[in-house]
Amino acid sequence: MTVQLLFYQDAKPVTSDRHRDVSIKTGHSYAFARNVNSVPVTAVEFAQAAAEYPIVFAGTEQSIMPAVILGVKQTENLYVDDAGNWSGKYVPAFVRRYPFVFSSDASGRTFILNIDESFEGINREGRGERLFDSDGQQTRYLKEVLGFLQDYQSRFQRTKRYCDLLKSLGLLQPMQAQFNLNSGERRSLAGFMTVDRQKLKAIDAADLQAMFGNDELECTYLHLHSLRHFANMLERMPASGPDVEDRSEPAPEATSAKAKRETGKATGRKGGDETDVRLPQA
Repeated sequence: MTVQLLFYQDAKPVTSDRHRDVSIKTGHSYAFARNVNSVPVTAVEFAQAAAEYPIVFAGTEQSIMPAVILGVKQTENLYVDDAGNWSGKYVPAFVRRYPFVFSSDASGRTFILNIDESFEGINREGRGERLFDSDGQQTRYLKEVLGFLQDYQSRFQRTKRYCDLLKSLGLLQPMQAQFNLNSGERRSLAGFMTVDRQKLKAIDAADLQAMFGNDELECTYLHLHSLRHFANMLERMPASGPDVEDRSEPAPEATSAKAKRETGKATGRKGGDETDVRLPQA
């Protein structure tokens, strides 16, 4: 059984026997996401996510997914403050679905609803929303949760097909972002890919028309334009944070007077501490 994990610590299948008297206190903090530097996003989220986060592609040879970058360090989320508030305007669906998550069998066609039992809002004192009524039937809240996750899973599969297309067309290139901190320390963010602009311009007319018709071309340019937010993200760091210099050719518009990014092909070049973008297995 496969469970999409990242900040899930103790995911268990939701059943009326185990969770009949369980309630979920809503309006909880996002402290659970404080130590993740990236989370997956689906293609339908690109329009909103690209307005404030860098969107990249990451994963394994078998499974590539888009992700938004949230921090430079491995356990850093610049969008969750000390009080657990999410300071960005858009909260990715992967985060909003917590503490619920689907697990799947080996075929990937059967899904079971799970809940992270380590979630601070889970209780048996009736605080918040019940999962089951006194007869063991699903409450309206639980049905809405199931609907949200079913919709998410459908969008996830569509996004996977989009990523498979980018891969089959040879449009993805390994990249790394390098940051020069004011302290003199050098950090690298690696383990992700971006679309190669020149290769995108060179694809044949039939593939281009197909991408346009499926809104995949729009998603691709939203991704490319979002890379400018590496600079905006760094401005969230303390005043002693990094000064980043941009020497990249593909997206000169991604620079700013206060902070700039440096990206280049991942060819084994390292400097200082290197951080990877790692996504959960789907």
